[in-house]
Amino acid sequence: MPQITQGLPDPLRTIHIMGICGTAMGAIAGMLKDAGYAITGSDTGVYPPMSDYLASLGIPINEGFVAKNLDYGPDLVVVGNVIRAVYEEAVAVVERDLNYCSFPHILGELFLKDAHSVVIAGTHGKTTTTAITAWLADAAGLNPGYLVGGIVKGWDRTARAGGGSHFVIEGDEYDTAFFEKTPKFIHYRANTAVLTSVEFDHADIYEDLDHVKRSFRMLVDGMPADGLIIARWDHPAVREVCADAPCAVQGYGPGQDWDGKVVSVNHQRGTMTFTVTRDGAEVGTFTSVLVGEHNLYNQVAAVAALVNQGVTAAQLAKGFASFQGIRRRQDVYAEPGGVALIDDFAHHPTAVKVTTEALRLRFGGRRLWVVFEPRSNTSRRKVFQDVYPDCFGDADRVIIKETPDTRIPPEQRFDPRQLAADLRARGFEAAAMEDVDDIVATVAADAMEGDVIAVYSNGGFGGLHGKLKAALERRFGEVPQEP
Repeated sequence: MPQITQGLPDPLRTIHIMGICGTAMGAIAGMLKDAGYAITGSDTGVYPPMSDYLASLGIPINEGFVAKNLDYGPDLVVVGNVIRAVYEEAVAVVERDLNYCSFPHILGELFLKDAHSVVIAGTHGKTTTTAITAWLADAAGLNPGYLVGGIVKGWDRTARAGGGSHFVIEGDEYDTAFFEKTPKFIHYRANTAVLTSVEFDHADIYEDLDHVKRSFRMLVDGMPADGLIIARWDHPAVREVCADAPCAVQGYGPGQDWDGKVVSVNHQRGTMTFTVTRDGAEVGTFTSVLVGEHNLYNQVAAVAALVNQGVTAAQLAKGFASFQGIRRRQDVYAEPGGVALIDDFAHHPTAVKVTTEALRLRFGGRRLWVVFEPRSNTSRRKVFQDVYPDCFGDADRVIIKETPDTRIPPEQRFDPRQLAADLRARGFEAAAMEDVDDIVATVAADAMEGDVIAVYSNGGFGGLHGKLKAALERRFGEVPQEP
């Protein structure tokens, strides 16, 4: 089978993308369509917002990874990292001798070769930091290409080729494809890299924290001598990974070269005003819809990366003033009856903790619910069973979705009921529930005007978001009662 390792097939007109509804895969699908290629895709269990995004681009999605998806004989098949070699469609690629490559490979070949690549990497904060960096760069007139692992409000694309010399990209540490077990970000030809954090995650592919560190060292070791790393220097694992960097490293975080301070939070507008400093001198004061200490430093990192590219404080202020936020990141998606419904991607313990802290800061003393679906490959395992109880400290009520997964041995499975018991022992109102409709009924019955209900999931949560909105609208008389 002609695996593509150098260049791309010529002619290249038709491209089929396996796993197209992944955030990165859907993003590059849009870029390729904009570039004039005919695009098709396949995936399973698709859900908004990515399914809506692809539909808006007119890209057909085939349900399931089956051989017939390839009957038209595409010039190239791009294989997502969710695809296993045993899938019928993957087997058909081999049997039919089709050209194929990974997503990072085609991205590098078509869009990154001649760009100044700004790669945002780290266990947490990648999407947020990538989004704000790309937005600020665009507002400053750099006309960057970008690829964001989420949907930025105000943009109708999660990625574009751009017309300038910069490309801002989210650098994922997950492996590239079933035929290439290396982290995606090493393919992104970084000139500037932002490293937000290094923690254990992706328990399905990483053995432990040391294994994760080895992957991030690959990113650092691949930097050019004239490159620059912006690193969260108060994190010991980040310092360790960057210890022998072949290029300049600038630290950011509390007490580092690049620092920041929250000046104020406007609870009515849901905004934060903050100051960024460099070596103790003020760079600028900005107001943003991204609230909380972790978002403070995500934005400090973005400022540091762009100031090093010549962007001024005035240009940055203009960008912050126009930034509207990111879907699924502290995203208020409805307010039925004065109840704020929040959609957030949080699932790793650190993300759960900092997001809950940020929501408390953002909404002040309003009663805060957290409805948590442990759905990721890591959160479904017990590796963080003893860590999660310390992550909900700013919540008032917590409901954990029970998500049975028979693929994981019983002794390795995360136990939602145990988490609920541990939270109750700490004085929280907490419960574990398996049925989505039961969760909706429980929340809708007890919610009061002024409550904030945050839904944490890296998936569709069985339609809970829409069901909860509808139930609260009925509860508060905003739609006719069902007969």
